[in-house]
Amino acid sequence: MSTIAEMRPATEADAEGIAAVFAPYVTDSVVTFETTPPTPDQWRAKIREGDLPFLVLAGAGIDGYALAAPWRPKPAYRHTVETTIYLAPEATGRGHGRRLLDELLERCAKAGAQQAIAVVVDSGSPASRNLHRAAGFTDAGVLRRVGFKHGRWLDTLLMQRELG
Repeated sequence: MSTIAEMRPATEADAEGIAAVFAPYVTDSVVTFETTPPTPDQWRAKIREGDLPFLVLAGAGIDGYALAAPWRPKPAYRHTVETTIYLAPEATGRGHGRRLLDELLERCAKAGAQQAIAVVVDSGSPASRNLHRAAGFTDAGVLRRVGFKHGRWLDTLLMQRELG
């Protein structure tokens, strides 16, 4: 992966790279509750359909991505977004996650979002919790045993940050 990476909005041409970043998290970890990796075509549809920020970190390929989605479909939730961020393993530990998350939150605020929610699988790995806390998220609650993957029950930690 490139040491100099450009942050920019995702395009449909990025779909294969995004799929490649996310697939190992689906198949080899519990940090997502997805059990089948989305295809590049599914990522292209998500990029096309999204009204909220979807960013990529692009060097020689896609080093990572961050996106926002509606927190819930009911109209009263329209000012609350859920954030998602994933980095290629080779891109971790260089500050890329924080850069992506900060930019995503800034763009969400400009789009009118007032609250950002992160749903972090409480799998014993502190990386995501630490990233979100460093970006100003606070713990909002724990949902116990809400996911079952790779033979074990998993909790999720809800984290929240006020925007704007």
